[in-house]
Amino acid sequence: MQSVVVVESPAKAKTINKYLGSGYTVLASYGHIRDLPSKDGSVKPDQDFALEWEMDVKSNKRVKDIADALKDADRLILATDPDREGEAISWHVLEALKNRKVLKGKDVQRVTFNAITKDSVKAAMAAPRDIDMELVDAYLARRALDYLVGFSLSPVLWRKLPGSRSAGRVQSVALRIIVDREVEIEKFKPQEYWSVDAILANSAKESFPARLSAFDGKKLKRLDIPDQTMAHAARDAVKKGDFKVSAVEAKPTKRNPPPPFTTSTLQQEAARKLGFSASRTMQVAQRLYEGVDIGGETVGLITYMRTDGVSMDEGAMREIRTAIGSRFGNEYVPDSPRKYASKIKNAQEAHEAIRPTDPQRFPDRMRLDGDQAKLYDLIWKRAVASQMEAASIERTSVDFVEPTGKVELRATGQVILFDGFLKLYQEGRDDEEDEENRRLPQMKQGERVDVREVKADQHFTEPPPRFSEASLVKKLEELGIGRPSTYAAILEKLRERNYVTMDKNRFIPDDRGRLVTAFLENFFRKYVEYDFTADLEEQLDQVSSGDLPWKKLMATFWKDFHAAIEDIGDLRITQVLDTLNEVLGPHIFPAKEDGSDPRLCPLCGVGQLSLRLGKYGAFVGCSNYNGDPPCKFTRPLAPAEGAESAIPSEGQEIGEGPTGPITLKSGRFGPYLEMPNGDDKPKRAGLPKGWTPESITLDRARALMSLPRQVGMHPSENEMILAGIGRYGPYLQMGKMYASLASVEDVFEIQMNRAVAVIDEKKAGGGKGRFGRAAPAAIKEFAESPVTGKPVKVLNGRYGPYIADGETNANVPKDKKPEDVTFEEALQLLAARAEAGGGKKKKKAPAKKAAAEKPKKEAAPKKAAAKKASAKKAAKKT
Repeated sequence: MQSVVVVESPAKAKTINKYLGSGYTVLASYGHIRDLPSKDGSVKPDQDFALEWEMDVKSNKRVKDIADALKDADRLILATDPDREGEAISWHVLEALKNRKVLKGKDVQRVTFNAITKDSVKAAMAAPRDIDMELVDAYLARRALDYLVGFSLSPVLWRKLPGSRSAGRVQSVALRIIVDREVEIEKFKPQEYWSVDAILANSAKESFPARLSAFDGKKLKRLDIPDQTMAHAARDAVKKGDFKVSAVEAKPTKRNPPPPFTTSTLQQEAARKLGFSASRTMQVAQRLYEGVDIGGETVGLITYMRTDGVSMDEGAMREIRTAIGSRFGNEYVPDSPRKYASKIKNAQEAHEAIRPTDPQRFPDRMRLDGDQAKLYDLIWKRAVASQMEAASIERTSVDFVEPTGKVELRATGQVILFDGFLKLYQEGRDDEEDEENRRLPQMKQGERVDVREVKADQHFTEPPPRFSEASLVKKLEELGIGRPSTYAAILEKLRERNYVTMDKNRFIPDDRGRLVTAFLENFFRKYVEYDFTADLEEQLDQVSSGDLPWKKLMATFWKDFHAAIEDIGDLRITQVLDTLNEVLGPHIFPAKEDGSDPRLCPLCGVGQLSLRLGKYGAFVGCSNYNGDPPCKFTRPLAPAEGAESAIPSEGQEIGEGPTGPITLKSGRFGPYLEMPNGDDKPKRAGLPKGWTPESITLDRARALMSLPRQVGMHPSENEMILAGIGRYGPYLQMGKMYASLASVEDVFEIQMNRAVAVIDEKKAGGGKGRFGRAAPAAIKEFAESPVTGKPVKVLNGRYGPYIADGETNANVPKDKKPEDVTFEEALQLLAARAEAGGGKKKKKAPAKKAAAEKPKKEAAPKKAAAKKASAKKAAKKT
């Protein structure tokens, strides 16, 4: 019997084909083959939510290949992933083949496997089933909901809030979480408090720290010492005190390991420990799941990575317990396997936790590339640790009191008696301090202690931290918003839309994001409520479990949502502006330290500043714009930190540029430079992030106006490498490929050696470039740089060996062999290179070159236009 097996990816197809042998033809669908067209009417609520699907040219060819293969086959086996999306892909393939009428007389089977190993695949083939239509219905409901929200709400945003990009069912709620946290931070008022700490010594002269726990007969909480007066009084009382031990309490406790990873917890931990984004984590996990070449055989190293379950196959638990015994000793193996249950409501998609397919494949014995090695190590350790013995910890507290009983001190400590799972793995934390692990010396009740040192320290309460990827995913999961397979896409979409920026791996809402959130909260509040979105997720889970028909869910949702869209049709722009001016006032017009009116125009000194909407988005303008004379002051929504700079409306001339005077001007999107450009429109360049109008010198202005800067020809690709600044920040460009640079200064200073390395690393990283070659192999690799936090490597570049720390490159001296470079020497060379920088001479030459060549590039369109005009004239005569 000949069978055609359909999977999602060519990598998965290649691996499975080796397992199944000659009786099977394994083909890839390359993900979804159909989708709703990006146009109005793809979902038809008035036709019982009929869906109009579309297939592109590539998908049509893949379906044709599957159909052609079926001509000589007896059976179609749909072997896509074991979750909702996998079920939907199988359903789409089946529907497309039915439309081609190629399934007559063919046996159609659906199989799923949680790991791509020979045993798992063959076991799945022996247990086929039908397509799970309840999971397909859940997919249809989600897809239809997301489409209707996007295609109904986004046009409202475009009309009422120009410059906005889009709104989404879950995306908008995630954005609201980020904005709400930022507002909370802005409203936060620090509170002063003091702590009093002492160094004590017991009768054996062993010293240890203690903290004031009671003063003047009152037990103290964290904020109970509000000022210096009370703190110094308490400090002096401790200095004079004659303290004795009043109580000793030792509590033994057990600390159990965390469960193995789900999709969400993997994304959180990879963000904390590896600095991976959610999308990067899922891409690497996908490669580990689909298979890695080991000794000539392609093997899946982990189980399926989109799951919200924490349970583990009993056979896998036995294998892990065996690996623990052989690696760490039998004392680390608990008496019975540990079984975990998910705390998440309606946990379903793929039920088993993420784990290694073979725990005997120890990470330190595997030869994997950088990202794969790091993520596999994390997954292996977490899964193995989840089956290890608990850690035994003793927590000790000792109280001390002086004779009057009005002043008390307390010392605390803990000691690990048996490390258990902590020998292998400790879970990361978000915005918390680790517990101190210190042992207190032996003391007994009534023992006298000496006060060796006392200090009073001032502190201030801090606002809640901004969300990192890890803490935002955790928050979304806690609120029941989104599902494991959607988190990476949600976060990526917010960045793509420029609704947020990232600073030190934390989300900061952009002004555009704050505007959209304020608009939705005031005019579509129900649809960005946390509870509403979570309730809708629960209903979608009911669809997947067969408890709710998907079209009934859609009808209920659409009735209210459509009415809300209709109601807002008559909303005037002035109403939107009035509301946003009030809601965003504290952010747009923050109070000034001198108490003056924050809305008073800094240019004319008469008009009032307010929010205005233009073709390209919102900006702040002066109410006196129709005055006599009119005031043309504008600025972006949020003023830059520091005093507001009032650039004259006609601009401020900086000096002479290559094609005329360079003028500094102020626009609705902030300050910018302008320079004549022959007969064409003037050339303009906005000031990069971190550059203030006051910092603009003639050299800086000329360098900025000359961008993009030509760095040089790539030695092997024979294409020019350019450095420039775009909407997403500083970049390198070669052809159609772009690679980000760390800072604006790099645009002007980067030289060929490092530029080629950055481009080659981008190509090797599997990004959106056109190439896929390997990155230069490291000759030598050291520990992380104390400056960048990234590994220091000695690499072999196009122009000889060099040292890199992720941000700076330094050539290896000619009299030194690259393999003989020490870590200390590498750090010294990097520091010297960073200090030397790129000098002014290196900035100017490329700038002049680029400026000189610019007119040549722009002459081409004029010649083409002249030819076209000539051709038209000739045709007219004829």
